[in-house]
Amino acid sequence: MTDTPATRAATATPPSVARKIRGLSDRAIAWIFVGPTIFLLLAINIFPLIWTIRLSFTNFKANRNRPIEWVGTRNYERILTDSDIWLNMQATAHFLFWTIFFQVLIGFTLAYLINKKFKGNDLWTTIIVLPMMLSPAVVGNFWKFLYQPQIGLFNYVVGFFTGKDPSSFEMLGSVSLAPWSIVIVDTWMWTPFVMLICLAGLRSIPDYIYEAAEVDRASKLRQFFTITIPMVLPFLMLAVLFRGIENFKMFDLVVQLTGGGPGSTTELTSINLKREAFEKWRTGYASAYAIILFVTVFGLASIYVKALNKVKER
Repeated sequence: MTDTPATRAATATPPSVARKIRGLSDRAIAWIFVGPTIFLLLAINIFPLIWTIRLSFTNFKANRNRPIEWVGTRNYERILTDSDIWLNMQATAHFLFWTIFFQVLIGFTLAYLINKKFKGNDLWTTIIVLPMMLSPAVVGNFWKFLYQPQIGLFNYVVGFFTGKDPSSFEMLGSVSLAPWSIVIVDTWMWTPFVMLICLAGLRSIPDYIYEAAEVDRASKLRQFFTITIPMVLPFLMLAVLFRGIENFKMFDLVVQLTGGGPGSTTELTSINLKREAFEKWRTGYASAYAIILFVTVFGLASIYVKALNKVKER
């Protein structure tokens, strides 16, 4: 008999244990391996969610040692009627829409160009994906320096093309420009991610489809709109789903850049939630806030996934 690790393990197994293992079904053996992972998921994800739901109906404050009082749906009513929270929602929606729009537009364009397989293709692909390999905290500090009106490179580049004085505007300190400053940084960082997904979609299209279209004398433009776009659309929608979920809970990048300012112009819902929970210590209120955000993301994502499945079934 060959002396292998499996043979040695089988030899070292007590006969009583070996008989019990031989009597197990495939389903039982599968549960033995999967069971610990499921237990950890329940302990790490499900239990905190249930505990948060419970706290959302109370006036619990983590920094005060006093009895927890049941307040029913009062926290939810206060959140849904708070005009400041709706302003945070608008800021989040602005950030979501424009980042996804630019990332899909630029990411698909870059993927389409790289798919042409020109000279230096691999080098340019590596250079383009570098931003997404960096930490959001590092990117935030890096761009905060670039946005400095006196010494930052960004203002000098804008001034060179527009003729404006570089110190005449401040991206992070302006109410009108601050939202766009975080859109620019997030687009710079995560467009490569969308590009890679689109590139995978483009390279999954069989060449014979284009060859058949050329035989039918279809123009390049017609091929693009009747073959390329429909077949890449599921990949594009998948990229939008991933980036939408991630940007809805965006926190670290915005904190490093603006901290939610000036005022509350760039205060996204995630930043507002953190302030309610860990600055004002309104734990019960923040729990209700978190549940509302969770239900919003889960509901929109479920509807979007159904639409994605319909597109894939075409």
